[in-house]
Amino acid sequence: MKKRLAIIGVFLSLGLLAFSTYKKPVVKSQDPQDIEQKIDSVLALMTLEEKIGQMIQYNGSWDVTGPATGTDNEKKLENLKKGLVGSMLNVTSVEHTRKAQKIVMENSRLKIPLIFGYDVIHGYQTMFPVPLGESASWDLGLMEKTARVAGRETAAAGVHWTFAPMMDISRDARWGRIMEGAGEDPYLNSKIAVARIKGFQGDDLSDPRTIAACAKHFAGYGFAEGGRDYNTVNIGIYELNNTILPPFKAAADAGVATFMNSFNELDGVPATASTYLQRDLLKGKWQWDGFVVSDWGSITELIPHGVAKDKKAAAALAVKAGSDMDMEGGAYESSLKELVEEGTIDESLIDDAVKRILRIKFRLGLFDDPYKYCDEAFEKSELYSEANQQVALEAGKKSIVLLKNEGEILPISNSIKNIAVIGPLANDKDSPLGNWRAHAVANSAVSVLEGIKNHAPKGVKISYTEGAKLSTGDRSFLNPMTFNEDDKSGFGEAEKLAKQADLVILVVGEDAFQTGEGRSQTNIGFAGVQDELIRTVQKANKNVVMVLMNGRPMDLNWSTKNIPAIVESWFLGSQHGNAVGEVLFGKYNPSGKLPVSFPQNSGMEPLYYNQKSTGRPDGGAQVTYSHYTDSPREALFPFGFGLSFTEFEYGDIKLSADSFSENGKIEASISVKNTGEMAGEETVQLYLHDLVGSITRPNLELKAFEKVSLQPGESKMVRFTIDTRMITYFTANKKWEAEPGDFEVMIGGNSVDLKKANFEFK
Repeated sequence: MKKRLAIIGVFLSLGLLAFSTYKKPVVKSQDPQDIEQKIDSVLALMTLEEKIGQMIQYNGSWDVTGPATGTDNEKKLENLKKGLVGSMLNVTSVEHTRKAQKIVMENSRLKIPLIFGYDVIHGYQTMFPVPLGESASWDLGLMEKTARVAGRETAAAGVHWTFAPMMDISRDARWGRIMEGAGEDPYLNSKIAVARIKGFQGDDLSDPRTIAACAKHFAGYGFAEGGRDYNTVNIGIYELNNTILPPFKAAADAGVATFMNSFNELDGVPATASTYLQRDLLKGKWQWDGFVVSDWGSITELIPHGVAKDKKAAAALAVKAGSDMDMEGGAYESSLKELVEEGTIDESLIDDAVKRILRIKFRLGLFDDPYKYCDEAFEKSELYSEANQQVALEAGKKSIVLLKNEGEILPISNSIKNIAVIGPLANDKDSPLGNWRAHAVANSAVSVLEGIKNHAPKGVKISYTEGAKLSTGDRSFLNPMTFNEDDKSGFGEAEKLAKQADLVILVVGEDAFQTGEGRSQTNIGFAGVQDELIRTVQKANKNVVMVLMNGRPMDLNWSTKNIPAIVESWFLGSQHGNAVGEVLFGKYNPSGKLPVSFPQNSGMEPLYYNQKSTGRPDGGAQVTYSHYTDSPREALFPFGFGLSFTEFEYGDIKLSADSFSENGKIEASISVKNTGEMAGEETVQLYLHDLVGSITRPNLELKAFEKVSLQPGESKMVRFTIDTRMITYFTANKKWEAEPGDFEVMIGGNSVDLKKANFEFK
């Protein structure tokens, strides 16, 4: 056995020595069994200290092309040279990743390559719509395409791994990170998560134009109490399985390379220390073989959570639970070796974590060539390319949701000759980039004003005034937002232009850094003096189109009652203004549908469409039932809602049978007709209601959707298959099964306006 290991060691060492020489990237088909043998061979050569090193991720807190100044950075550099670091984040560009990789490859004993990670949430340098906005497209092919482009740009910059997609179910608009996910529905989130994973990872991770994806945050992060980031989460086992976990299970089944655990506790156990989530479920029942990375410092945060007294105790809890890599926590680095040597944890736990990390490095092809992502020519040609800008424009247009269009004010008529563009966000070239903007160049987006000028017919006069500033002070990821609360000096000019114009385009909403991590709010209305500006403009001219720029559902109660047209544009990325311009002037017919419910007011949050009946759903003339006394309980704009410049008419649902059993199925079909005068796309949505279950069931649940294109006057028959899989859920038996009983099937263009039929599962 010793002789065999010696031969393996010599062979491996010879191979590893060659890593310092750059080789042309190649795509290889990977034999899983061969990879596992190589993993075992590498592991057999490693000391305990080197194994633990693979479980440590450093932040690139200094310029790796220069000297490492400061005690902490000098220590990091020394550990890199010793091969005691497995990964780095926030090291980007071919120049920097090559330099960091060379430090390891030219100095360490075993020359195990680093894996570089970065937060590429909705683009690297070319920015696409923020994830919540892009989810409004309901276009899975589009979302796979934008993730592929983002992945290519990331790979071009020498980075191997993105901390995306986020698939936290988000029901609370007060939570700032709602912008980073796909909204409130488990099914839609699952489909979008898989599309984005496919886009990032492609068919073969060893292709140097693909990157590893990360399913985050595992789990429950979006259910933070009060919508306050990092807060406690209290839900039961049924809510966890039926609502929160489905997107993560879909991600695991799709072969996502990594998972990231979440900051929150879940029923008293911080997710980073949850054996149930990480070992029992993810790595056990789901048989997933990638590795789990902590969120930033979440292992040491077990101390303020109150479940660990110090870093050593935190490290023990996390590694036993199944957290494989410590992102900038320092707990594994300081404590794991001692914990193993004293017998508190078994070295087999370390081995399992290291195998998982090495497995992803092998799948990426980094052992074949650690510099395969260091292609300067590709970096130069790929970043912010014209082709990528065209994809950004396509994504921007498809993500826009038309919320209101009273009197068919849109698209803008040829009779309109004088347009006033007003608002603090109208000429903003930075906010469209959104938060979590990776390497986007500040102020590089096309503004709404520019887009209007680009697409307005010749002869149309465009006048502009800001009206009022929205934010004040230093705008950045880490700084708190401050708003203009008293400067209304621009109101007079805004009122004057509004009175002179045939049409006003009012661009209002949120600053780019008003949503995102740590950006929770109790008020989801218009910040600063915007409310007063909106009323001033509306009083001066009733012919107003409101263009919203935002990363969360907003309180639009007054605007919906008083503004004739409302366009939800989110933060659309690099081509924001051109996308809006094409929609306003009818060059593109909007087809977006809301992935999240818009409330009547902030007090309704959390709000979601797939609610349960309660014991008192309706009260008739009585007051003692589930409702509000000062507000409607229904959403202002429901999940799945979105208008078009044309109209779609739905026929009645036709079922191929009125019942089916375990191995059977039913086909549900419905005719959809474009009854308007413009070609358009409609997202046909199918919902089910399990009328009686072993636990209480939602009044309706999205189970399928299909996007259809229809010419004026054209009809299409849309067909869906209802089978056992579609009605299976986590039952009172604490297992996934389909229960016999009666069901209601509903099909329509949103979660409220639905045709209905019934069937039975026997």
